[in-house]
Amino acid sequence: MSLARRAATVGGFTMISRVLGFIRDQLMAFALGTGPVSQAFVIAQRFPNLFRALFAEGAFNAAFVPQFSRRIEGDGEAAAHHFALEVFSVLTAWLVLFSTLAILFMPYLIFVIAPGFGGEGEKFDLAVDLTRICFPYLLFMSLTALQSGVLNAMNRFTAAAAAPILLNIVMIASNAVVWWLGTGDSAATGYIFAIGILVSGIAQYALLAVACKRAGMPLFPSMPKLTPGVKKVLWLSVPGIISGGIVQINLVFGQMIATTIDRAVSYLYFADRLFQLPLGVIGVAIGVVLLPDLSRKLRSGENEQALNVQNRALELSLFLTLPAAAALVLIGAPIFHTLFEHGAFRRADTLAVAPALAAYALGLPAFALIKVFQPGFYAREDTRTPMMFAIISVIINLVLSLSLSRYIGHVGIAAAVGIAAWVNAAQLGFTLHRRGFYAIDARLKSRLPRILAASALMGAFLWLMVQWAAPIYEPGTGLGLRLAVLAGLCIGGGLVYFLAAELTGAMKWVELKGFLRRKA
Repeated sequence: MSLARRAATVGGFTMISRVLGFIRDQLMAFALGTGPVSQAFVIAQRFPNLFRALFAEGAFNAAFVPQFSRRIEGDGEAAAHHFALEVFSVLTAWLVLFSTLAILFMPYLIFVIAPGFGGEGEKFDLAVDLTRICFPYLLFMSLTALQSGVLNAMNRFTAAAAAPILLNIVMIASNAVVWWLGTGDSAATGYIFAIGILVSGIAQYALLAVACKRAGMPLFPSMPKLTPGVKKVLWLSVPGIISGGIVQINLVFGQMIATTIDRAVSYLYFADRLFQLPLGVIGVAIGVVLLPDLSRKLRSGENEQALNVQNRALELSLFLTLPAAAALVLIGAPIFHTLFEHGAFRRADTLAVAPALAAYALGLPAFALIKVFQPGFYAREDTRTPMMFAIISVIINLVLSLSLSRYIGHVGIAAAVGIAAWVNAAQLGFTLHRRGFYAIDARLKSRLPRILAASALMGAFLWLMVQWAAPIYEPGTGLGLRLAVLAGLCIGGGLVYFLAAELTGAMKWVELKGFLRRKA
């Protein structure tokens, strides 16, 4: 199966998950708005998600997958299974210890990650309670990430891609409970949502456990042992923890600063959730598929094929993220006016969130480029170089967040994240090129200006349509009319982009279908 088709499989399930997540966030906005309970819950779920990204997704996608893939190719599935069990046991022991300590010392951790809550007793205490409930989610989701790595390395992407759907199903059900009990914008709603996060983690772990068993790779913890293979994964994971979790690191630094600005935590959360929709479908999907594919080709000495895989991944990423970024910048406000501005979420919230979304969106192509470039290092067992670039990116983000937030508030925090991502992507791409591991081929050189032109034409169309539709989004307009206009903007923009891509040669429709159908 081709890279694009495998990415489409991951992206398809990710799209379902993100759409359900979009519904989940709408319901949460309706119930809590951007008030104190909303801010406490955002902190509560962000905290375990940060460590999940650092310890599991970043570290093990960087270190475990190439090692596991190498054992499958060279030693067979039995040896690879034994190796996975060793790593699984050590990871489980570490996570149990870490989670226990974190729950015990949670007030001190919340004071660090949300310094702005320190002077607000009730909100601070609620954040502590909710985070303690949510934190075991880290344990289950980190083990789920390891299970996903095993399945992805075996070219089994479906279950791992579908698992996040359970999170959104559980959280939508939690919103139904809130509606049934009538708890509204209260602490009780926060507790219900926190319990939902924990239940969803258990459900995702169970789903992947069944998938691994069916794949002949059942994973159960035993007495942890620091074998040479485990030590190598841990050694490679240290820089991977930083470089693989760079998005989360930057977001958390921004969140720490945001806690000092009224409602900024919730503003950035809702902007980020919409921003994550295209990022998850495009960038993350391609990154998940690309690493094991590159690892196998490099191990087999197929360097030309590996280079072609990276160029096609880059081409597809830019073809999808450039117009997505333009659309989020131009129609972010209509999206929030139509889909979020209900219940406790007010017009003022929409006007505050939309500019933050636009700032995030400008960095969308950069995040996709990072997902394409990082596997070029990880597949060669070089996790140190991305780590160094990640540290530079974090420093840039922190400095810009502190300085820009003084002038444009929470929007400056979002802008800093995007700028730091572009710096990170540029460093990764330039270094791969300088080392002779990557070069833009003739096809990509020809396609990139055309993709930019098609995106610009779509952007011009959307800008004109938004100006025309502005009166429709004034207070008092019916929801049905706003939904119809928003659907017209989305469908019209998509049609204009694909027509422009066809006419300019950025991507022929026949080629796009071939991208998805072509066998490796």
